[in-house]
Amino acid sequence: MPWPSRKRDKGAVADKKEPDAKRAKTEETQKKEEEEKSTKPPAGNSKSGWKNWKKAKESDSGGEESKQTYCHWLLKSEPESRLEKGVDMKFSIEDLKAQPNQTTFWDGVRNYQARNFLRAMKLGQQAFFYHSNCKEPGIVGIVKIVKEAYPDHTQFDQKDPHYDSSSRKENPKWSMVDVQFVRMTKRFIPLSEIKAHHLAHKADGGPLKNMMLFTRQRLSIQPLTQEEFDFVLSLEEEKPH
Repeated sequence: MPWPSRKRDKGAVADKKEPDAKRAKTEETQKKEEEEKSTKPPAGNSKSGWKNWKKAKESDSGGEESKQTYCHWLLKSEPESRLEKGVDMKFSIEDLKAQPNQTTFWDGVRNYQARNFLRAMKLGQQAFFYHSNCKEPGIVGIVKIVKEAYPDHTQFDQKDPHYDSSSRKENPKWSMVDVQFVRMTKRFIPLSEIKAHHLAHKADGGPLKNMMLFTRQRLSIQPLTQEEFDFVLSLEEEKPH
């Protein structure tokens, strides 16, 4: 790759548009803290549209709701320049599209829970590409997993911002996956719009009520249920508010 470790785990950087989110903690602090095809729903208003969609899905499945499992993901990356130990962390979806075969490795994750999510990813699963830590955070496109988790080489590179002196090659602490560009979303889906639906769904039991983008906003790798992914994807069909 033309430059190292551009994606940030900084799992942990909270988006500027989230008023309650605090600034990210340093990688060192994070390490100590936690050892630990999609059917598109019809577009509609958040507060009531999801109920009609839910009825249709229950009808298709004989009225049985499936267990909550994670089969999609949300990956945060910084589209604006930010230097860390002399290295620019910038990596936008346009940067991904410019890579050979529009594919790259997702390196630099140094949060244990985010790492575990990386390790749970399966070949072919899709993820939202989310621009974070910028003026207008939100979802800009879709990528897919083209290689499952393997050791992140940057943990052994002393010149890399994500070097980890405690990690051993015989038992690497950190993993990464390869992702490939699938497509841009039909429109930019801003954090503010997703949050409005999340708040409405918390009140009436909608699909985004427990979305990790708001319950664990510091994580840069976040799982999505099928229902969450489908609902957010449906927003691309709606006119921006």
